[in-house]
Amino acid sequence: MFKKFILYYEKIFSYFKPFDFIYPLIIRLFLAPIFWIAGIEKLMHIESTIEWFGNTEWGLGLPFPALIAYMATFTEIIGSIFLMTGFATRLISIPLIIVMIVAIFTVHVEHGWLAIASQNSEAHIRLQGFLNWLQQYYPQRHDFITELGQPVMLNNGVEFAVTYIIMLISLIFSGAGKYISIDYWLALWAHKTSA
Repeated sequence: MFKKFILYYEKIFSYFKPFDFIYPLIIRLFLAPIFWIAGIEKLMHIESTIEWFGNTEWGLGLPFPALIAYMATFTEIIGSIFLMTGFATRLISIPLIIVMIVAIFTVHVEHGWLAIASQNSEAHIRLQGFLNWLQQYYPQRHDFITELGQPVMLNNGVEFAVTYIIMLISLIFSGAGKYISIDYWLALWAHKTSA
């Protein structure tokens, strides 16, 4: 009976095989705007980005801050374009992973795992105390701030960066996917012209 169930299960999900190009497409479309926004933000404020990268007192204290800032910025911008179009997806995933690893060890690791502070953290307790005070003394202000959703405290842990790395690793193994990627059409063209 269990064997029958497994075979039936396999048969049902075999019908999804023609649509397996969707999962790398979804990952690419999810990651592309994240890297685009990060890169454009750095580029729009490149002087302060360089200063933050290099400053040892309140910044990251990295060597060659201008070089590293420009490399990170253009890796994210070019990477987002490549991910969006599905061009050189496996290749561009490698420098994007490196950018994420550097971000983890220079910015996020000291804050632990969580990207958003948990409800029992000191940061969340303080935020909740402020919101309670605001509700008591300035209820209209409180309603204005909370009407679009509950404010949260950023913990800045490694959670998001690790998630992006996992997604990029999966793109290294899967590639950009069929049909909706430049990689697919270039490979198809290469195989046809080499035959």
